[in-house]
Amino acid sequence: MSAFAYGTSYFSAVIFIGYAGKFGWDIGFPSMWIGFGNAVFGCLLAWKLLARRTRTITHALDARTMPEFFAGRYLSKRMKIFAAVIIFVFLVPYAAGVYKGLGSLFGAIFPNISTMFWGIPADTICMFIVALLTGFYLILGGYVASAITDFVQGIIMLVGVFVMVIALLAHPNVGGFAGAVTRLRAVNPSLTSLFGGDNWRFLLINILLTSFGTWGLPQMVHKFYAVRDEHAIRRGTVISSVFALIIGCGAYLVGTLGQLVLQGKLPSGGYDAVVPTMLIAAFGQGLVGNILLSVILLLVLSASMSTLSAVVLTSASAISVDFVQVFKNPPQGKNQMRLTRVLCLLFVAMSFVFATFRFAIIVSIMSFSWGVVSGCFIGPFIWGLYRKGITRAGSWAGMIGGLSTILIWTFVAALTHPDMAQGFGVAFQAVSKDAPTYGIAAMAVSFLLVPLVSLFTKPYDKAHIDRVFADVPTKAR
Repeated sequence: MSAFAYGTSYFSAVIFIGYAGKFGWDIGFPSMWIGFGNAVFGCLLAWKLLARRTRTITHALDARTMPEFFAGRYLSKRMKIFAAVIIFVFLVPYAAGVYKGLGSLFGAIFPNISTMFWGIPADTICMFIVALLTGFYLILGGYVASAITDFVQGIIMLVGVFVMVIALLAHPNVGGFAGAVTRLRAVNPSLTSLFGGDNWRFLLINILLTSFGTWGLPQMVHKFYAVRDEHAIRRGTVISSVFALIIGCGAYLVGTLGQLVLQGKLPSGGYDAVVPTMLIAAFGQGLVGNILLSVILLLVLSASMSTLSAVVLTSASAISVDFVQVFKNPPQGKNQMRLTRVLCLLFVAMSFVFATFRFAIIVSIMSFSWGVVSGCFIGPFIWGLYRKGITRAGSWAGMIGGLSTILIWTFVAALTHPDMAQGFGVAFQAVSKDAPTYGIAAMAVSFLLVPLVSLFTKPYDKAHIDRVFADVPTKAR
């Protein structure tokens, strides 16, 4: 269940609607390298390097969340508060991107739903319904319930991807895999090249962000805390990697086939409308087509609900477990549970409101959110697991350095952009297409600053370090 929870939290509507819609359309078959990179670096390598060490040290520190890990590893309540605030604030755009992806798909397939709700846009209505569902089942359940549903949703995702790929390859405009290669090569040879032709640099940046970015995302790392034992880690490594390979490569293959199904005509709704429009064109007629479309809708809904549950639980616990607990007389037991549920609802509401803003491309929202959160945490978290000499000052340097890199670079780019004359919001959306680059830079700065500053600052005493690494095998230290 931990392996499926990791995989289903990794992929949501965004990969099918946002990433596959844009990168599959622009880059073609080489975009599948992103899915391959997610499986190898985001899953296989992450489980190999992080799962065992994370489980061991978080148990030694009695840490249930990433802010608690920082507090225990670096003996800093302020760091715990800072991390909790970052998680709660900057995971809102992450969840909003998921809502927007679902809204784009369901709104395109059920456009007439707006006539039933006083002319409210169809995508807004669909996002609101999903928000209600998310809040409802999170309040009734919890982490274990979420893990069980993630397992079921993961099975649905696997079935849905196979159905979608097979059905689209059989479409008359595609003509099977061999036909797709031939026809795409006729459209643009770079769509069938090995490394994307001139797009190789852009491809590399997105592979790095979406693969290594998960190493610093609390909702992903948290899955390692609950792994039962060493045997489960070995199985989880294989299961999550195979799952990611199928889902990731399948999604980008689908986006690529959009070029053929839609005959090279980008929909009026832009890249976010590629997959919804393609699905309607391919499956919108006949009983069999509607059945296949229903399976695919379940696929995207399952992918998104599992991701949303992970993000919402992580964000709510960041406040109820981490932020509030540093004050006097914090809520405990049932009161803490009630607070977590209230915060779940608050986070869902904030994410929904944010999603109703008309951002141009889902990919930009997600990349910015990934960059901020992972840019803050990746350095202090990974070095804290593996190196005894990391200091509190080094950890703070990594957090502040990563956060400052992406925020300052983004705001300066927006303020100096020609579209600034139309307002900061317009300029921000214009520069947000470079969010993956900013995110990679933030992660690199965080990862480099932590050990560098630690070399010149006061280390922890031996007793504390021995307690942190007490359960780590001697050879592994």
